Amino acid sequence: MNTLPFVIARNRALLWQAAALTACIAPHMPRQLLPVTAGFALLLAWRLLGAWRGWPLPDHRHRLLVTMKNFMAVGIFAAIYFLYGRTLGREAGVSLLIVLSGLKLLEMQSERERYLLAFLSYFLVITNFFYTQGIPAALLMVFDVWLVTASLIVLNDGGGGLAIGQPLRLSGRMLAQALPLTLAAFVLFPRLPGPLWGLPKDAHAGVTGLSEEMSPGNISSLSLADTPAFRVEFVGTPPAPAERYWRGPVLTHTDGVTWRRTDRERLWPPNLHAEGNRHQYTVTLEPHNQRWLFLLELPAVYPQDSLVTRDLRVLARKPVTQRLRYTAQSYPNSRIVQADDEDLTAALDLPGGFHPRTVALARQWRSGSRSPDEIIRRALQHFRDQPFFYALTATAAEGDTVDDFLFNTRRGFCEHYASAFTILMRAAGIPARVVTGYQGGEYNPVGGYLLVRSRDAHAWTEVWIAGRGWTRVDPTGAVAPSRIERGIDTAIPPALAGIPDVLEQNPAVMQLWRTLRDTVDAVNNRWNLWVIGYNTRRQSELLSRLGVEARWSNLTIGLTAIATLIMATIAVSMLLAASRRRDPVRAAYDRFCARLARAGLPRPAYEGPFDFATRAARRFPRAADRIFDITALYVDLRYGANGNPETRTAFRQAIRVFRV
Repeated sequence: MNTLPFVIARNRALLWQAAALTACIAPHMPRQLLPVTAGFALLLAWRLLGAWRGWPLPDHRHRLLVTMKNFMAVGIFAAIYFLYGRTLGREAGVSLLIVLSGLKLLEMQSERERYLLAFLSYFLVITNFFYTQGIPAALLMVFDVWLVTASLIVLNDGGGGLAIGQPLRLSGRMLAQALPLTLAAFVLFPRLPGPLWGLPKDAHAGVTGLSEEMSPGNISSLSLADTPAFRVEFVGTPPAPAERYWRGPVLTHTDGVTWRRTDRERLWPPNLHAEGNRHQYTVTLEPHNQRWLFLLELPAVYPQDSLVTRDLRVLARKPVTQRLRYTAQSYPNSRIVQADDEDLTAALDLPGGFHPRTVALARQWRSGSRSPDEIIRRALQHFRDQPFFYALTATAAEGDTVDDFLFNTRRGFCEHYASAFTILMRAAGIPARVVTGYQGGEYNPVGGYLLVRSRDAHAWTEVWIAGRGWTRVDPTGAVAPSRIERGIDTAIPPALAGIPDVLEQNPAVMQLWRTLRDTVDAVNNRWNLWVIGYNTRRQSELLSRLGVEARWSNLTIGLTAIATLIMATIAVSMLLAASRRRDPVRAAYDRFCARLARAGLPRPAYEGPFDFATRAARRFPRAADRIFDITALYVDLRYGANGNPETRTAFRQAIRVFRV
């Protein structure tokens, strides 16, 4: 039976490649289906047991095993094909690549196949960026590249002379030497206006956020998510927390349960009546796979190349599938002062047969009120006076959702209050619609920006008042004013806000934790802006600070010059390091041989020192004694145990004065 050390020594390159491949595939495994994970594990175990226990492998000597391997491969491919809906994309493509790598590991025999597996491992490293491009993922990918490069070093160590840690040291040194050139290429390589290749069509699957519909529970579910939605940098002082309404989808139609936007997108901006302070800001929007852009209410200057609808939804021309940065200007106290009969008719529509108790209550208020403002005040006072509660979770409605909320459960999140208030206004004859988006945001003092997270998602109401226009009314503020004035974190338990319970008891530790969290987010933001988002505009901004115009000719010349300088520096440092490592005794003896060569007696590399000395003594008899003395000292210092400093000094002095 083979012992483990013998197996490791005999299959050294195989084990290194298997370990590197497994490290490259490991980040994908939590996302893979069971057939893919089990298939790769089976292929890996088969190959390792073949090396350890001598199990037969599928090759020309075992035709039956080849057939078995082929049937297994077809079965896994078929499972991937059907489980992913018969489509090729990110998920199915990565799964196929994992299975192919496992099959190549199982059947590889030649040196060419080993190199092919290494290149597959490198490609698997890249595919991780289909899912995430953050700093932890980048560090993990560097680690994987380090391992794969070390496996290539072992593959080329034919004599097995490298110690177990030496391939890793050599790989790390190679990556460190490549780093300056990589950075120079990243900064100076001309940016193209579009991507080099298209992402798979499912590359943005799983992106969550606000949708074009609102029903009970879908916004409250976002309030449990701590993921960033967007970041905002203001020119000057940010608006007060109560003014931080970030407008998104506007929902006009309801079927009694779900609110939806209007089917017609009339693409012209409405007239605004601007009041209060003007705020200029830049938004860095995270991908959400929808078209809308979030702006502070109410925007007066829109992002470049955006579309603006009649109900003041600001849209990108295509879904936002990558981080987007845009600039706008807003007046938080402004109003939309334009509406036509179609707008107002749609904003009064009530679904037939729904909300009878709510409609009756609103009509009672209408009959006893003299103006829309009085009806609005009565509705808000109703929320304050009755035992309504602001809660993430609401009791499941029995029957009509709005009637049950207003008269029975009285517990709900912002979508419950906005929906009920809008129905009340319509039933009272006041045009109203639901607006969804975000409210609030937490200032990050480290990064100097406002961070709006998914849990800041919010819904409110707009009502039409003749002479004033569309006016924002937020019924949530009547029940939970702290939610509007101080943010969502004050209205939900600390654990749901991402704050560990233990920190609540210690303000100093809490402050330290917040500073650490802000620092991490600021670093991530800079990474997103200057690494992930390093595009043509960013490159031009950076180079303009250095006084360089970002033209192709300048970039090419600069990149060539820097690459030459870096490579020359590395070459010189390697030569200097090699010269420092050279044996001084051998270097002195080489100078001695060089003098004899200049005198017409070169020494071949195969000739030993005493043979050469004998031949040199015959050629130069007058210097024979000195030649034999120098050779004897050299052999004694080089091959003997003599390390006496006096002997070394005598040896160097003899060579220094030697002449023929």
